[in-house]
Amino acid sequence: MTDTDVLAARFEEHRTHLKAVAYRMLGSLTEADDAVQETWLKLSRSDVSEVRNLGGWLTTVIGRVCLDLLRSRTARREQPMDEGYDTFVPDPVIRPLSVTDPEEEVLQADAVGLALLVVLETLDPAERLAFVLHDMFAVPFDDIAPIVERSTAATRQLASRARRRVQGATPSAEPDLGRQREVVSAFLAAARAGDFEALLAVLHPDVVLRADAGALVRGAAASKVVHGAKTVAEQAMFFRQFAPAGRLALVGGAVGILNGPEGEVRSVMGITVVDGRIVALHILADPERVAALDVPEGA
Repeated sequence: MTDTDVLAARFEEHRTHLKAVAYRMLGSLTEADDAVQETWLKLSRSDVSEVRNLGGWLTTVIGRVCLDLLRSRTARREQPMDEGYDTFVPDPVIRPLSVTDPEEEVLQADAVGLALLVVLETLDPAERLAFVLHDMFAVPFDDIAPIVERSTAATRQLASRARRRVQGATPSAEPDLGRQREVVSAFLAAARAGDFEALLAVLHPDVVLRADAGALVRGAAASKVVHGAKTVAEQAMFFRQFAPAGRLALVGGAVGILNGPEGEVRSVMGITVVDGRIVALHILADPERVAALDVPEGA
């Protein structure tokens, strides 16, 4: 094997971890893959013969790559929130509802809820980096500080601010997948039957629906944020003709709904259940992004 082959083999040992870091940083599976590839290119051009902890070195490199991408996003926005940006729904990780393969179980355990990813989108890029690397991957603040060009103390404060935002905006979701399935199944059944009262019964009074249909979709299916059980139920009634094509799957680690004929997905709904009621629905219906999702067989 050549030195490049050896280096590539060592890199492959860390690929899954690096993609997990990038996905949490960027909320996009495609961009996460691009960030991993960019990290490989940086590695292939670097002398790492003296690097003792290659995994740590790669984590800081991909952190820098993702931070640059996030800052580029921010620079492209003329205002803090672009038109439609508040409706953005990150790419969800989709898995079959019945996970039996050990590798699939590992991936599922590593899934991230859409509600958390949506909150991460509201953070300053440096805050997001500090929170993701430290709180999710246990990277020491001393290693994060050079990436964000802050002192260790200032970096700790970045993560602390992000942590307060996350804790204040993400509810403690129902951990039992069986209980989640009961609630989501009841929601789907009510939508199929056009039963408005049954929909209200399964929705929390303050439920929020965020739908991201992309920039090109107009009319009733356009991107929107809807608040309150009555309004969300009305939306479900309006689109009830699509409910028969809905099927359950794991979306971001929780029970959600894939919509579309068998073998085809046209929209993905992530659902957050708390105390037996749905508190949040995140719908990705952007045709281009949905077509790019990895939907495993059986989901």
